[in-house]
Amino acid sequence: MNSQPRVALLCETFHEINGVALTARQLVTFAERHNHPLLAIHGSKQRRNVQEGSVRRVELTRGWASIGIESDLEYDFFLWRYAGEIRKELESFAPDVIHITSPGEFGQMGAYLAHKMQIPLVASWHTNFHQFAARRLSKLLGFLSEGATRSSVAWSQEIALKLLLRFYGLAKVTLAPTVPQVQWLAENLKKPSFLMPRGVDCEQFHPGRRTVRDFSLRLGFVGRVTPEKGVRLLAEIERALEKSGVRDFRILVVGDGSEVGWLKANLAHGEFAGVLRGDFLADAYANMDLFVFPSRTDTFGNVIQEAAASGVASVVTDEGGPKHLVAPGITGYVASTNEEFVAKVVELARDRERLRTMGAVARDKVMGSSWDAAFEKTYLAYRHCWTQREAEAAQEKKLSMSNGHVAAL
Repeated sequence: MNSQPRVALLCETFHEINGVALTARQLVTFAERHNHPLLAIHGSKQRRNVQEGSVRRVELTRGWASIGIESDLEYDFFLWRYAGEIRKELESFAPDVIHITSPGEFGQMGAYLAHKMQIPLVASWHTNFHQFAARRLSKLLGFLSEGATRSSVAWSQEIALKLLLRFYGLAKVTLAPTVPQVQWLAENLKKPSFLMPRGVDCEQFHPGRRTVRDFSLRLGFVGRVTPEKGVRLLAEIERALEKSGVRDFRILVVGDGSEVGWLKANLAHGEFAGVLRGDFLADAYANMDLFVFPSRTDTFGNVIQEAAASGVASVVTDEGGPKHLVAPGITGYVASTNEEFVAKVVELARDRERLRTMGAVARDKVMGSSWDAAFEKTYLAYRHCWTQREAEAAQEKKLSMSNGHVAAL
């Protein structure tokens, strides 16, 4: 047995701007940094194979039969044309586990090949797709009555969740970013579930990058600018701030998506930076005074940790993962309703000294959240599958030898 399990990672998104892609990139970097054998097969804009130390990456392009899911992400109905090539890559690499990150086309391929090749499957839960789809459906059904829309959305969300759980039930073990989600998966699937938290680079995201020195209040949002993120609440926040007498403020929106046009038409104080990466993103965080994240569908919220590392307090909702990243009244607020969310933003906007104190505490609390520590927990799941597989193989060998002995007698 080698010192580390050989991991094959199949993921839909890698180069894009989202939490799944960030986690996948960081996992690959972790494996390379620690010389862990890893094969990553993922979507890309160009075909290429890359060998980086102990890590091999196979980048596959999507074809004409693809539909847009996000502004920078598609689903390829004909990805199965790569099935033979992917299987050859897996056979050559000989993984101990196959790790998939969603029920998308790469995840489906990974689940199928794991079954055919009898390799343990690990599935990580990154997105509440049932809620994601429900929010978008709600927007599409806006022409219906409120009651009809609500019942249709509730039904679709229930069906989507059942399908999701059935898919994740194919895995030997699952991974989730928070303890409550780990427990929920274990209870629903009756299979082991492990913690796969997220890290943050506290050197890159740092309050020392702040450059603005004026007295204007800067609220910030970072993420997909789409319906499931609840971004239209930013317009209500703007109106509430003006009504409370706060006039000198800006609302910085970092990201892209279908709601950008609506926000530009409805935010008088809005500033739209588009998609930012690297140091540009770190600078944007550092120049915020308060981070606002009205999403109710995120399973974690990497952006909350990035804001905290930058010395910025956050206001989040009480649904999903972000609520686990904020200490209410200490590093920000967790709001149960839109009205409470808006009220907490206004409260903090009128107390700049408290905002600075909360931001400093938020950074202190996130300092230990490294990517290395996060992935050491992830590798516990890989080792569980690995050792279980070895034990099953040993048992089968023992049973075979026993049967052979009986036959000889």
